[in-house]
Amino acid sequence: MELPIWRNFSPAQRTPSILILVSLTLIILGLIPLYHPFYRYPVNLVVDHSSKITSPPYHTTKDKKIKIMEREDTCNVFIGDWVPNSDAPYYTNTTCWAIHEHQNCMKYGRPDTEFLKWKWKPKGCELPIFNPYQFLDMMRNKSMAFIGDSVGRNQMQSLICLLSRVEYPIDISYDEDQNFRTWKYTTYNFTLAAYWSPYLVTVKESDPDGPSHTGLFNLYLDEPDPKWTTQIEQFNYLILNSAHWFTRCSVYYEKNQIIGCRYCGLPNVTDLPINYGYQKALKTTLKAINSLEKFKGVTFLRTIAPSHFEGGEWNKGGNCVRKGPFRSNETSLDGVSLEFYRTQVEEFKVAAEEGKKKGKRFRLLDMTQAMLLRPDGHPSRYGHWPNDNVVLYNDCVHWCLPGPIDSWSDFLLHMLKMEGRRALEEKLN
Repeated sequence: MELPIWRNFSPAQRTPSILILVSLTLIILGLIPLYHPFYRYPVNLVVDHSSKITSPPYHTTKDKKIKIMEREDTCNVFIGDWVPNSDAPYYTNTTCWAIHEHQNCMKYGRPDTEFLKWKWKPKGCELPIFNPYQFLDMMRNKSMAFIGDSVGRNQMQSLICLLSRVEYPIDISYDEDQNFRTWKYTTYNFTLAAYWSPYLVTVKESDPDGPSHTGLFNLYLDEPDPKWTTQIEQFNYLILNSAHWFTRCSVYYEKNQIIGCRYCGLPNVTDLPINYGYQKALKTTLKAINSLEKFKGVTFLRTIAPSHFEGGEWNKGGNCVRKGPFRSNETSLDGVSLEFYRTQVEEFKVAAEEGKKKGKRFRLLDMTQAMLLRPDGHPSRYGHWPNDNVVLYNDCVHWCLPGPIDSWSDFLLHMLKMEGRRALEEKLN
């Protein structure tokens, strides 16, 4: 059968046209192997992770067909639902060394795998799956720091695992303190750092046991933690998180004076609402960033990822045993998670407005709605062996790796692209 396009040409005219077409086809077929359709690679692919790996170009024809940036005023990527994704996961617990033991759910016998087969679908637009080559190319000669608690560390380790398909970083930390680590992707001159600071402000543990056997902490709500505030001015990107630790027993200080506490049980000390300390600490943190004259980077405030204890509290038999995500109309944010989230949004708005006057940039990495819908993504009892003596036996706070937390890098890359567009628009204007 003859294609219609050829009917208007005589046989003599067709011959050179066919030769041209055949030549172009051979050229295209020769170029295809130069590109890296990473999402087609099997997760057990053996890769040389040495620092000598040369990154390929990521601007493939396929990439150009992807709508990589949505207008913020037409699509909110943080509102949507989880949809099936048969291509996931993009690594396993055997192909990535960066997985923390307590999030290594496959190693400790989690029997189901369907929780790995989902991706986030925003309402009204698309959110592309994370492209590690693209991310590292955008981060060339740049630096990024994760600051906060163990869920922030969970996110960073997810990012390292996703990037492991391209390259593993080398450890360039100054000492052996595992709470403060620095890595470098040598091919890209990209520095990645982690600063453990679960309260973000200065803290001293006054009693390792405390009223609830999880410690009693003195929080200096008006003093940002110098362990990270003195180290961040050279970074291009900060990713802040906190909240979960503020449910612990704490004594609150301002101007070095006790002003109250939360579940401290001390005589003549006022028990304050659970959100009091967090709001003060977050305000202090964001003010500290705004006051750093040499810091010219972008600060992402990552909102709370709710825990999913059902049937009791974390230390009273609560667990998370669901096998799939909620739909967006099946649950809603409430309780302390809602209080923390509202505080994060309020303090973000204040800091962003103040930051504009000083040339500072704040962005809200709003993961709350998406992660509220993923009660199936936690380790539960699959973060340790059955007979291990651990504080959090059923872990419904952190996230399995691989797992739903890998999608946070989809959001992060999208926001980094938005930053690139903003920078271009500012130059043009």
